[in-house]
Amino acid sequence: MILPIVGYGDPVLRKRGEEITKDYHNLEQVIADMYETMYNAYGVGLAAPQVGLSIRLFIVDTKPFSEDEDLPKEEQEQLAGFRKAFINAKILKEEGEEWGFNEGCLSIPDVREDVYRHERITIEYYDEDFNKHTEEYDGLIARVIQHEYDHIEGILFTDRISSLKKRLIQKKLQNIMEGKARPDYKMKFIAKKGR
Repeated sequence: MILPIVGYGDPVLRKRGEEITKDYHNLEQVIADMYETMYNAYGVGLAAPQVGLSIRLFIVDTKPFSEDEDLPKEEQEQLAGFRKAFINAKILKEEGEEWGFNEGCLSIPDVREDVYRHERITIEYYDEDFNKHTEEYDGLIARVIQHEYDHIEGILFTDRISSLKKRLIQKKLQNIMEGKARPDYKMKFIAKKGR
């Protein structure tokens, strides 16, 4: 089932997600719905707070990045096959040079900015079968994970840009809060909640 994506300004996007257990109600269905929602919106990652659930769960599928012909063949193949759910994730280490990449977010439609993140991470998490993993990632996969991990910490990519850039996008952010954004996927805006 395609879920509405929560828009910028909703308090759920600012809460630190709660850890869950393998008995979390309908977990398998929640994950399936999140994938369907993400694919419908042409995203590469989606965190539970973005569908109104304040829990430590996010999904990633970097396949769309694999179509970038400027990338080495090996990296294209790695991106094409990377699809995972991360439950109760904890980034243990961020290492390497910080590098910029133009990021966007399904909860903040029509806003893109360069964000600097570390090139390599070590993360501990549970998969959808509640098996525990500690893994290292780099490049675009690490970046997508860091972006989604921020969501379960109550952080948005707009928190990682300069105050000047924030002022320049203020009107767009205000429009999203007022429900004036018109993405081609289902959204739930804070201004329209009570109506």
